[in-house]
Amino acid sequence: MAEITKDMTFFELMRTYPESVKVLQKHNLGCIGCMGAQNESLEQGARAHGLNIDTLLNDLKEIAS
Repeated sequence: MAEITKDMTFFELMRTYPESVKVLQKHNLGCIGCMGAQNESLEQGARAHGLNIDTLLNDLKEIAS
């Protein structure tokens, strides 16, 4: 499986790790159905929503292990 990085798009993340949706919801990210999810990186989305990218990545990487 692909490593989860800040440069990965939300679409790539959800396609590779479907269970990531729960983590995104925990951080109040409504990425499913969002047009930006296909092109927006995790870092861009975190910044746009005022989230700490390291915290988000740590939570997401838990599902990948």
